[in-house]
Amino acid sequence: MNLTTPALLFPAISLLLLAYTNRFLTLAQVVRQLAASLDRTAPLVQGQLPGLKRRIVLTQYMQGFGVLSFLLCALSMFALFMEAQTTGQLMFGASILTLALSLVLSLIEVLISTEALSVVVKDLEQAARPQDSLARDPAGRR
Repeated sequence: MNLTTPALLFPAISLLLLAYTNRFLTLAQVVRQLAASLDRTAPLVQGQLPGLKRRIVLTQYMQGFGVLSFLLCALSMFALFMEAQTTGQLMFGASILTLALSLVLSLIEVLISTEALSVVVKDLEQAARPQDSLARDPAGRR
């Protein structure tokens, strides 16, 4: 293995960390909006809190493993530069494993985020139903 092999992974990890940072900022914005909402005890807000807690923890770990992957990739390139082939290969393998773990955590976070959106859509559907039936017949008959 030569120096260019881990060098190919280097920009991909950088872009991935940028995407993770954007997801973190969006998550932080959602939490701040919920904290500023007038009705923090509303069922919709309460229904989202467990998912938000899990997403925060998952984001922390996926960013941590992404940074570790980036660091291991850089150390792998350095080891290969110093002609320590075995060390460089082991670090590159560890870099790929931590990157894969980071991606799995990212997938789990996306699935939780999708569940949270389902809660919001369900709430919107429930809020729209009474208005639809009243719009059809003010007496509530169908």
